Amino acid sequence: MILGIGSDLCNIERIQASLDRFGERFVARVFTEAERSKAERRPFTRAGTYAKRFAAKEAFSKAVGTGFRRGVFMKDIGVVNAPSGAPTLALTGGAKARLDAITPPGHFAEVHLTMTDDHPFAQAFVVIAAIPLERSPG
Repeated sequence: MILGIGSDLCNIERIQASLDRFGERFVARVFTEAERSKAERRPFTRAGTYAKRFAAKEAFSKAVGTGFRRGVFMKDIGVVNAPSGAPTLALTGGAKARLDAITPPGHFAEVHLTMTDDHPFAQAFVVIAAIPLERSPG
């Protein structure tokens, strides 16, 4: 069963402007260490890499129905890669608590993420599905 769907379209130039204006303060407030490491290894697409991750955070906050309220913070939502290489989200703090709260008993939440960019835009979609525990991975 689908628990939530969220999408976001982000202007890469807006992220570049935030990087230029606020620098490390912006990056440290919004992005996880893993996200920062990935973006910093991509000097020619740094802003686009950050913009896709910013869009993913926004899309997740919409999928769980809170936006960035009720304890859900951007830094609690981190884009990581599954062993297959597919992007997914690592959640901590309020973001994980909110996901746990909307997951029905007897189910686990599976988060699907897709991201893309084509300058000047980055886009992300998040779909959260509740999967019965008897189909649990592992």
